[in-house]
Parts: sequence; structure tokens; C-alpha cells
Amino acid sequence: MKLVAYRKSRTEKSIGIWMGEYLIDLPLASKRYKTLVFPFEMKSLLELGSKGMLAARDIVKRVAADLENGKTLSCLISTQKVKLTSPIEKPEKIICIGQNYIDHCREQGVEPPSRPVIFAKFWNALNGPFDPVLIPSVSDKIDYESELAFVIGKKGKGISQEKAMSYVAGYMVLNDITARDIQKSDGQWIRGKTSDTFAPCGPWLTTRDDIKDPHNLPIRLRLNGKVMQESNTSNLIFKIPYLIWFISQNITLQPGDIISTGTPPGVGFARKPPVFLKKGDKVEAEIDGLGTLCNIIQ
Repeated sequence: MKLVAYRKSRTEKSIGIWMGEYLIDLPLASKRYKTLVFPFEMKSLLELGSKGMLAARDIVKRVAADLENGKTLSCLISTQKVKLTSPIEKPEKIICIGQNYIDHCREQGVEPPSRPVIFAKFWNALNGPFDPVLIPSVSDKIDYESELAFVIGKKGKGISQEKAMSYVAGYMVLNDITARDIQKSDGQWIRGKTSDTFAPCGPWLTTRDDIKDPHNLPIRLRLNGKVMQESNTSNLIFKIPYLIWFISQNITLQPGDIISTGTPPGVGFARKPPVFLKKGDKVEAEIDGLGTLCNIIQ
């Protein structure tokens, strides 16, 4: 399933299942079919656990049957009439992994790390998949980083690698926008990584069972139509089960937590000459099977 969070208007928000030309509004569908009552935001859906996912899949089947019988359904909404937002609105944690592709380490002239490099973004950085990215007045060296992110589906601590994948709710694209000048001058990464709008993600949360192998997905980024990054998640140094094990040894993971796995080579600051984002640029981060983000720099 492709789970989406969206707005019908400035004040109305909901969640649904993306079907292409239309989406199924889950709270409306739950009223029609008198099933499990669905919340209006994704984190609460994930907190329902497996019963929430099973109920959502059941709704897809029932909607398909009703459509085949020619019924008109108020829970179906044209995707042309909605605005997609970040799939997760206010996660407890956004955990990011640095230097997790060997070629990305090489382009920086650093040795691949022996253990994951961890940093954080805050949820003020979350941004919709098609919303503008705002350049802060204190920076003029803004960079892009196309990344595979996964979302935690259930609470856990001290999770073994063998059981780790059962804690994954699904996957999405995340563009880890970075102010390189702030990152460098501060001597640590937080402020340069977590400016407002610096984490576009989505366009939907693709559930774990719909992705056969998250470690074999082509990933790329285009800047104004030109391919700047192109790799495959098979090149990750630390794979998802290891990351979940490593992080959860001392940090309790919660439903809705976002973990972004790092970026492949081709980032702007490592190019000769460097390439930084400017107002009017169109940035497209894309992973096969997970969709494309398209953000204009402002």
C-alpha cells in the first residue's frame, strides 16, 4: 500500500491510500464500512499496529468490489484535489545516518566509518514532497542528498538484527537538504541539517510488504533535469537490520520514528567546482518503487 497524509483544505487533514487517479480516505471509508475507526494522521495509524494495516487492506478490497458493482463512493477523492504533506507529521525522532555509501566517503576523501555516523533532524525540517525548500538568510551553500528513509512501525529497544525488519512499517524518499557552510563552521551537523523545510519526504509511505528488497533499489537525484546522483541502495555500508540493532541498543524506537539511511555520491559540495542550490532550482529525489520528490528552492 501507498499510505499518504494530505490536506483537503487549510484546516482539513486526513490520511489515505494512494491509488493513482484517486485515493481512499481512510477515516471516511471506516465510516462507510463500519470497520476499525481510523485516525486522521499517520503516526496514530502506525500505533494501531498490525490490526490497522489489516483493516486498511480490507478496505482496499471492499472499495474495489463496490467500484466493480458501479457504486458511488464518497470516500474516494481525486488526487488532483489534494495536497500531499509529509507522511509523518510530528515523529518523536528523525535519525539520520552519515557517510553510509562507500563512494560518498571517497568523494569526500574520508575512510568509510567502522560504525554508523548518527545525527538528528527535528520535525520542523519536515516538508511535503512537492513543497518549496526555503533558503535561510544565514546560508548560501545549500546542498542536496537523496536518501532512502524507513519508518518504524512498533515500539522496541534492544532489537536483534534477526527481528529488525518486523519493526519497519514502510519506506519513503527523503532529501536531506544541508547548509554546508553552517555544518562546517559549527563543527557539528545539527544546525546545518535541520533548518525549516530541510527534509522533504514522501511522496507516500510504501508499506514494507510491498517492497521485496529495500537493499536493491535504484536511487537518484536530478537538479534542473540533470542527473547529479545515481546509485543503488545495495551500496549501503550499514543495512537496515544493522542500523535498527545499533540504534536501539540505547534508544527506544517508537511508531512513526523516521530513520534516513544516508546519501550516495554526487553531492554538490564535493563536485569540482562545487554546486550549491539557488532560488528557482528544481530538485527531484527519486527511488524506484517509492516515488519522486519534486521541490523548488525559494
